[in-house]
Amino acid sequence: MIKKLRLKNFPISFYSIVLGLAGFAVAWQKAESILGIDLNLSYVIFALVIISFISISLIYIYKFIKFPSEVKNEFNNPIKINFFPIIAKIFLLSSILLLGYNTIVLSKTLWIIGACLQLGFTLIILSVWMHSSYFELKHISPALFIPIVGNIIVPIAGVSHFPAEISWFFFSIGFFLWLIFMTIVFYRIIFHEPLSEKLIPTFFILMAPPAIGFIAYVKLTGNVDVFAKIMYYFSLFLFIALLSQIKYFSRIKFFLSSWAYSFPLDAFTIATIFIYHKTNIIFFKYLAIFSLSVLSVLILILIYKTINAVKRHKICIEEE
Repeated sequence: MIKKLRLKNFPISFYSIVLGLAGFAVAWQKAESILGIDLNLSYVIFALVIISFISISLIYIYKFIKFPSEVKNEFNNPIKINFFPIIAKIFLLSSILLLGYNTIVLSKTLWIIGACLQLGFTLIILSVWMHSSYFELKHISPALFIPIVGNIIVPIAGVSHFPAEISWFFFSIGFFLWLIFMTIVFYRIIFHEPLSEKLIPTFFILMAPPAIGFIAYVKLTGNVDVFAKIMYYFSLFLFIALLSQIKYFSRIKFFLSSWAYSFPLDAFTIATIFIYHKTNIIFFKYLAIFSLSVLSVLILILIYKTINAVKRHKICIEEE
């Protein structure tokens, strides 16, 4: 009976673990090839990504078979619906990883799957946002960026597989929706009730769009121009701002949503390695090493706390 209840409450947000690990694998791959850190950790982390993705997918498919109404309820939930597009991002990040390993055909295949899923989720969720009667201001949080950011990821590997116009299409969607929803999210944060403790880790998601946007834009144009620098330095400002509040975030107890710390920091680390690669400014090399170190410690802490929470039955329980 307990196992049935835990399966019934197995959340779609479990995929955020895979997303964080996938971004972590890309960060280490770039560190190995650009910063010259010869540890080959990216292969180990990518193996962990594959294992965790398959395991979580099998459990969630089983949940769909046994409790289809619960999956439907998650998709109709104004907050939880934002976590479904994480699946598309995992395919896109895996495509980037495989491109780095020169596995072109498989990278292209995963990119096609990821791009199609991303476009589909974007259209569906936008439709839900526009036509639902249950979506309220209190439901707005930085998690709104999750369905949007995936569009900005598309060009990173996309420019190597298909004509650039396709990647520009996705970049345009992600960039303009990011600007619109950033305004809405900041309005909600500043002028209305604070986020619940469970959603506070999603503040880190604010850092992801400008960091990923910087990488995608430079991939599309080939240059670190003024606009590219604006996006990177805004993500750097957010990194500094969030890091300055480390005591505040450290007091928050662990939730599965704590994995929201990981992917934005993945994105910033990759962006910093990338800007060092493009500019050869030594400051960015040291910043990249620092960011990668912080990220590595964070991932280890999150893995430990997740395993501990599963053992203590603190995850997959009925929500209040």
